Amino acid sequence: MTPKAHFSRRSLLTSSATAVMMAPALGSAQEEALHAVPVADPRATVSVELIVNRQKRRLAIDPRTTLLDALREHLGLTGAKKGCDHGQCGACTVLVNNVRVLGCLTLAAAVRGPVTTIEGLAQSDGTLHPMQQAFIDKDAFQCGYCTPGQIMSAIGCIAEGHAGSEADIREHMSGNLCRCAAYPHIVAAVGEAKDNMKG
Repeated sequence: MTPKAHFSRRSLLTSSATAVMMAPALGSAQEEALHAVPVADPRATVSVELIVNRQKRRLAIDPRTTLLDALREHLGLTGAKKGCDHGQCGACTVLVNNVRVLGCLTLAAAVRGPVTTIEGLAQSDGTLHPMQQAFIDKDAFQCGYCTPGQIMSAIGCIAEGHAGSEADIREHMSGNLCRCAAYPHIVAAVGEAKDNMKG
């Protein structure tokens, strides 16, 4: 049987005093180590090249800049809206590599591949994308604030093969909120555009 360690009051005081005496030395060593490591300037910018709506754009931005802020504040593309800024409303939805992403949760510096926003959907002669036309034909928007994100998400929904039925459309468009509650018209627009996009 292992004997129990015996701590006296004297040994406790001695070890405590030793620790107190060593603390300044440890503190200064840690402080020197911190000063030896170079710290990046948080105000420094990074160079980012994005392909947005088929055009190369070069930006010097804070590395923490979101794709949404890069589009709106640096490129003047204000179609994608800043709604909740927490990835819950879908108003900032854009396509990256033809896959829908939330601009407010995506760092611009991390984007790899072409970005398509609502401004890049219409043809150069002004002909609207089938989804844009369907939203007009089916009266799928009221205030219009969520509409760019709804349209971009709907295009992604069809590309992903999630528009086989009204139930599918509702399920896979559920990340895009409409405060005006134009949901039945949105579902109808997606269904109509799906057929036109195939044609």
